[in-house]
Amino acid sequence: MSTNDNEISIILIEDHDLTRVGLRTALQSHKSIWVVGEAANATQGLRLLESSKPNVAIVDIGLPDMDGIELTRKFKQTYEGEEIPTRILILTMHDDEDAVLAAFAAGADSYCMKDISVDKLAEAIQSTHSGNSWIDPAIASVVLRQVRQGKSANASEPSKTVTISAVEPEYEQVLENYPLTERELEILELIVAGCSNAEIAEKLYITIGTVKTHVRSILNKLCANDRTQAAVRALRSGLVA
Repeated sequence: MSTNDNEISIILIEDHDLTRVGLRTALQSHKSIWVVGEAANATQGLRLLESSKPNVAIVDIGLPDMDGIELTRKFKQTYEGEEIPTRILILTMHDDEDAVLAAFAAGADSYCMKDISVDKLAEAIQSTHSGNSWIDPAIASVVLRQVRQGKSANASEPSKTVTISAVEPEYEQVLENYPLTERELEILELIVAGCSNAEIAEKLYITIGTVKTHVRSILNKLCANDRTQAAVRALRSGLVA
């Protein structure tokens, strides 16, 4: 739902009135973003999602009646096997590892911290609307650490991690046909950790030009538009574990 092809319609599902009003005021200053509705709890949020069908929903994790993760799960389940009209951007104050993993497992498309700048949030909304997952570098590091811990844990102990869904079948087929090299996997792991090209070059003792060549190859093999999308697909598929 939007007034024209250049506008992104969003709804805000946030229980704190001041935060919600502040978000609405700040985001409405961006010409490409159109706030079409607000909800103060998950029950209202689910109804609003169904009635307004916005492009993107900004969902707070700490809702009073149902957390944002469960809201995301319920919403995604209603469209099982169908095209989902709305992408979910989770907004939270905390980078709790279990919550981050659970959010992506529930079907969240992007994950932002509440201390994000308005301009960065607008960028995250635009990226999410375009079909790319947006994830804070700090959150990517948290997810990577949790995935590693889950894989190295004793098999006899119950796992506290939440499994992240695998990449789509078409991407799996690409990876089968064009597997990542050992060097590309090293670079992908550093991308997930939030390293820049210069930092990767320094850590691996190679030139920045070489890093850029490998990054292009990684993006092509993962069918990713950018480093963030590549990092999310790597985490979801376990490539970097």
